[in-house]
Amino acid sequence: MTRAPSLTHRRLLTLLAAGVGALAFVALNLPLPFLLGPMLACLLVALAGAPMADMGAVGIFMRTFLGVAIGATVTPGMLAALPSYGMTLAMVPVFVAVIGAVGYPFFRRLGFDHPTAFYSAMPGGLQDMLVFGAEAGGDVRAMSLIHATRVLVIVTAAPVILHLAWDADLTLPPGIPFSQVPPYEIALMALAGLVGWKGGERLGLFGASILGPLILTAGLSLSGIIHSRPPAEVIMASQFFIGIAVGAKYAGITWRELRVDVGAGVAFSLMLAAISLAVFGLVSLLSDAPPLDLLLAFLPGGQAEMAVIAIVAGADVAFVVAHHLLRIFVVILLAPLVARWTSR
Repeated sequence: MTRAPSLTHRRLLTLLAAGVGALAFVALNLPLPFLLGPMLACLLVALAGAPMADMGAVGIFMRTFLGVAIGATVTPGMLAALPSYGMTLAMVPVFVAVIGAVGYPFFRRLGFDHPTAFYSAMPGGLQDMLVFGAEAGGDVRAMSLIHATRVLVIVTAAPVILHLAWDADLTLPPGIPFSQVPPYEIALMALAGLVGWKGGERLGLFGASILGPLILTAGLSLSGIIHSRPPAEVIMASQFFIGIAVGAKYAGITWRELRVDVGAGVAFSLMLAAISLAVFGLVSLLSDAPPLDLLLAFLPGGQAEMAVIAIVAGADVAFVVAHHLLRIFVVILLAPLVARWTSR
């Protein structure tokens, strides 16, 4: 009998694949090399049948620096600008409702049961939707593959759209180098990441690994204690582990899952892209915000992944993240209520 690879072996293989993917993207001067390179490389290795695994607590800790980076952008000036977001923020619940109204019947027609179809259609955080879907009796593996595919397709398509429409350069470093950030600020940001993550988990905060550090770092920024984002090298490392987390979701995939679940995820992602572009066209008429910011605010990729793209593209990170946080909050708050109501 063949012995199954150990967790350490699978993680080492995953790191190797991710590293090769990142280096290939850098060598080819492709956009977001430390996010898309690991993501797509891990996907290909998983499709080849190789054993893979995410990085566990280390990967989650690295995500916290993205929350720190977002929190560092929260300044008194940004808070003063919040009322100007009102018109576009008001469109977020409408956006979520349209996605659900289109996605749920789509997945039902493909043969997915009620809870699986409902939570696959909800554009919330991947982990939150898997928890809700599992509690409702849904197929966790199918939902995992569908949501991972949604994130993969949207995040892969976004750089292409940004380059074609605005000639955005997504190969630039996402900030200043390590040597230019004061050491005490780096130490405070690392502490805010760890305490925010663990404290958020204890409080039952959704997206605790990002939202907890975001809140703590925002306090440090508003009080004038820190004045910088995490160094570019740290943000790139965070992208690397986020890419692994998405790509590793495909580990152990079968041809049936590829055809049914991933196929459904790709088709749904294309529908989401069409809905997002329609909403983008509408909010562009209602808001004076830059078009690039508006598009990133209404592309329903993962919260972490869209924040990375906003940082690298030079968009208004606070504006973009505010809309994604509201989208996830609306889904988490209302999805379980609507799911129970529709199940009757």
